Amino acid sequence: MKLYLILFFSFTSGMLLAQNQYPKDYFDSPLKIPIILSGTFGELRSNHFHSGIDIKTQGKEGIPVYAPADGYISRIKVGQYGFGKALYMNHPNGYTTVYAHLRKFAGDIQSYVKKNQYKKQKYAIGNLFPKQDKFPIKKGDIIGYTGDTGSSGGPHLHYEIRDTKTENIINPLFFSFNVDDTIKPTVNQLMVYPLSDEARINNFAKKTSLELKKISEGEFVTDRINASGTIGFGINVFDRLNGASNKNGIFSLEMKVNGNRVYYHDVETFSFAESKYINLHIDYAHYKKYRKRFQKTHKVTPNKLSLYEDLVNNGKINIEENSNYTVEIISSDFNKNQTRIKIPIKGVKSTLIFKKLDTTDYKIKSTDFNKFKLQNVTVAFPKNTFYQDSFIDFKLNNGVASVHERTVPLDKKYTLTFGISHLSDAQRQQVYIANVDNPKYPRYVSTKKKIDKAYTSTKSLGKYTLNYDTKKPSISLVNIQNGKWISKNKTLKVKIKDKETGIRDYRATIDNEWILMEYNHKKGILTYDFSDKKLVGSKHIFKIVVSDNVGNTKTLKATFFKK
Repeated sequence: MKLYLILFFSFTSGMLLAQNQYPKDYFDSPLKIPIILSGTFGELRSNHFHSGIDIKTQGKEGIPVYAPADGYISRIKVGQYGFGKALYMNHPNGYTTVYAHLRKFAGDIQSYVKKNQYKKQKYAIGNLFPKQDKFPIKKGDIIGYTGDTGSSGGPHLHYEIRDTKTENIINPLFFSFNVDDTIKPTVNQLMVYPLSDEARINNFAKKTSLELKKISEGEFVTDRINASGTIGFGINVFDRLNGASNKNGIFSLEMKVNGNRVYYHDVETFSFAESKYINLHIDYAHYKKYRKRFQKTHKVTPNKLSLYEDLVNNGKINIEENSNYTVEIISSDFNKNQTRIKIPIKGVKSTLIFKKLDTTDYKIKSTDFNKFKLQNVTVAFPKNTFYQDSFIDFKLNNGVASVHERTVPLDKKYTLTFGISHLSDAQRQQVYIANVDNPKYPRYVSTKKKIDKAYTSTKSLGKYTLNYDTKKPSISLVNIQNGKWISKNKTLKVKIKDKETGIRDYRATIDNEWILMEYNHKKGILTYDFSDKKLVGSKHIFKIVVSDNVGNTKTLKATFFKK
């Protein structure tokens, strides 16, 4: 009982310490609508942890975003992907708030951005860093409007709070950001892993899924497992919040063995630099095969995440013969709703013969530069691309280069090169490297070319080949017709598309003057706002040139009349 009280006090006092170090009632909500989340802080995403909270905007765009406190706009970003249109606001208390996927900026900020876009003749202009006195903001000022720009899956506001000095991201819920949540996390599946050569689980040397038996709400137990050697666990779990059906991430994960904590992590704060280690935090191979993420309750040596606390043997459990163990895994959300699983274990000597390690002709020493070549294909791995020494498969069959398995995570990009000296000039122009893990759907990967080679840099292992794109992009008018009056139109829209390698670039003019067309890549729609510039006369020539990623180019011209 005393041990339980000590552990409980340690957990709750740690939470209170974290909560008390952040200012309360300093930041107001950036939206004046009920706050319902579609994404939580630290949620598991592809190759990174979610760096903010996603606030639902009632399925629509254009909701005003208000400054939650005094400050100034320190950075403005306009990108086709990622955050799309984003604002960064510095505050006197040492924190920065971030607002992403905006539809547009407010007032003078919007004018400033458009001026820079027209100056650079680009929609995506990267980052702007206004001087501190350029855009002073008072609490409650409108700074932008919610949208769906960038790599957004639908209208919402992505909201972050960062430490201005370190740029570490902090869970916004620590800042009195009240969100209703009375629902316990949902566990889909529990996995147990053999972690040493001699480890066995129910006399098998492979990971095993454990059936969960419900005892009560939020309480589960498994059948007893017989094990030997060093083992670990992984859990597929999500959390739901009140008023939303979204499957969100949990806040913390804890594991106890015979009542003693041996593993704990939570998502209070982390840095962008460490976010990539999510691929070591999860069962990456299982995710790549089955699209299910299992968070491991054990830490591998190359994993540099700072999330972990109170690790004993890095969460790995050494099972001794004839000993009994009770493992408890506790999933918690931010509001301390918990789901608990108990796993009884008995140490039983295995009769299974040890398995020999697989070897190939291609050995990777992780701390060295490694380069291999087969006919016209070369792979080059910089130092520390792999997290550990390993043997990899490297094959070439009918022009398809198989570079090991995509189930292995990498820390750095490697270079894959195909020789193209045997191709004609026309073929060299139209050739590109495609990922063919799914041969029915070849996928363009960013390809650079020199006279005798085509190459790409990627962090994904898998299958690659040379493909050819011989087709020009398509362009179609959406809300105008050639030779017609469009006096009532507030915008000019066209649809562009390229099926194979995708759109690389576009340039549009009216009467030979560049115009800003915003590209919604999800719908393939380019939009020009006629309020940007007053037209002279009534007859006008619209021209647009669109290029794909191998340089195939399509031009469309149209005449319209508008005063």
